[in-house]
Amino acid sequence: MQISGLYLSSPSMVNYNPKDWFKLIFSVQKSDTIRMLAPAIIGIATFTFFVCFIEIHVLELKYKSTTLVHSLLGFVISMLLVFRTNTAYERWWEGRKLWGAMVNNSRNLAIKLNTYIPKGDSETRERFRILITNYVFAVKEHLRTGVKTEQLEETSALPFADFKKVNHVPNHIASVIFNELNQLVEKKIINDEKMIVLNAEFSSLTDITGGCERIKNTPIPYSYSMFLKKFIFIYVITMPFGFVTDFRYWTIPVVIFVFYVLASLELIAEEIEDPFGKDANDLPVDDIASRIKNNLHEIFSLSSRP
Repeated sequence: MQISGLYLSSPSMVNYNPKDWFKLIFSVQKSDTIRMLAPAIIGIATFTFFVCFIEIHVLELKYKSTTLVHSLLGFVISMLLVFRTNTAYERWWEGRKLWGAMVNNSRNLAIKLNTYIPKGDSETRERFRILITNYVFAVKEHLRTGVKTEQLEETSALPFADFKKVNHVPNHIASVIFNELNQLVEKKIINDEKMIVLNAEFSSLTDITGGCERIKNTPIPYSYSMFLKKFIFIYVITMPFGFVTDFRYWTIPVVIFVFYVLASLELIAEEIEDPFGKDANDLPVDDIASRIKNNLHEIFSLSSRP
């Protein structure tokens, strides 16, 4: 969204100052993992309390426990979580690079079209501005729950009624754009050499869409995700039995803290591995799409011919 020339960030991504340690430590966002894990934390705390009570007051700590196993397994689970978070971040960062390329390539296509189209042909410029903008917004929503026509602009070349006939709206819009480019060649407005230049920029847009779909449609393997969750659960559930001898009732906060750290890392990885949604840590694709729209409007409003 833009107000008075300034871009406001999408509600899907949190803007913050990484140097403000005090605020970051004590602030609680709506998407903070402690909110999501609150029921599980209460359950773990209750379970740990009963284990401590039975061990201390019923069994009277007759059975010597050890933390050696959990120390060894803690190293293993930390390595698994490092791999998990790194994999998820790589997907997030690749998504950001793809949308950065979407910004650059849509600008390049618009700049070259604005140069090739004759000065007085404002109608053709406006048609391409709408089509390219629609393509970007269609890709954005295609990666979410589906294309929303209220975010698009209708033209004679792209009636919204056609969207009901297709399953992949971005592909349909891309076909219309290519058809419009081909008509420029047939009308001798641009020659074959210029079409080759435009085709390279146009093809890059569909390549970017394919890259985003690859991230969206290829989740972390189910068996790996299931194993890690089970590992965390078993590790935390068995902790009270190993720690109660040494920590007694202090075992409760220790187990809660360990569970919070391990489960939070898994939740964060789950959130950023699909970076095109509206969660707090997802990419600001709404802002990026709006920026592209404003850029295209500015480019096509200026004629490069004297």
